[in-house]
Amino acid sequence: MFERSVFINCPFDDDYAPILQAVAFCVTYLGFRPRLAPQNGDNALNRLSRIEDIIRTSQYGIHDLSRNKAKAKGAFARMNMPFELGIDYGCKTFGPAPLSSKCILVLEERRYDYQKCLSDIAGWDIEAHSGDFQTALRKVRGWLIRQAGAPQRGATLIESRYVVFQEWYWARELSSGASEDDIRQYPTVDVIDAMQQWMELGQPD
Repeated sequence: MFERSVFINCPFDDDYAPILQAVAFCVTYLGFRPRLAPQNGDNALNRLSRIEDIIRTSQYGIHDLSRNKAKAKGAFARMNMPFELGIDYGCKTFGPAPLSSKCILVLEERRYDYQKCLSDIAGWDIEAHSGDFQTALRKVRGWLIRQAGAPQRGATLIESRYVVFQEWYWARELSSGASEDDIRQYPTVDVIDAMQQWMELGQPD
């Protein structure tokens, strides 16, 4: 479990959903398990405890800092993502084996944005996706191949299989009586569960 688990620390808003779902598909398609805080449904644990548990049991961590900048005057920047990045880094730095083998990827929207708010991480694996889900997928694919020994699957292949998955998923949900509006409102964790089901079924068309 630890060696195949990838903690994804990112925004959960509608604007970011296409990036999150593409990244989660890439992780799943390459044989790993995406882990997100909303997946841990133990209501006896508070959110931070759930995150700590996921970080402790995931060898890999993907942290998107693209919400660090406030979008409007008077608005607050989102600090959850850098905070959770710090927990992951501390776990890697101070934890015993196997925690010391953890690997971290940092994503941002524009290159070098991190230097304006978190310059201490210069030199890490930091990739910019420009707010584009295909770019994010390609960055994560390359990192998993380099750092996790993921199989050498081409980015174009992964993107094409993602389209097949989406068509299969929508057809399945529509046939079960869901409307298109229903499907659009499903939480991302449900979509990620469907990705694993699709893989287990042999990637049907």
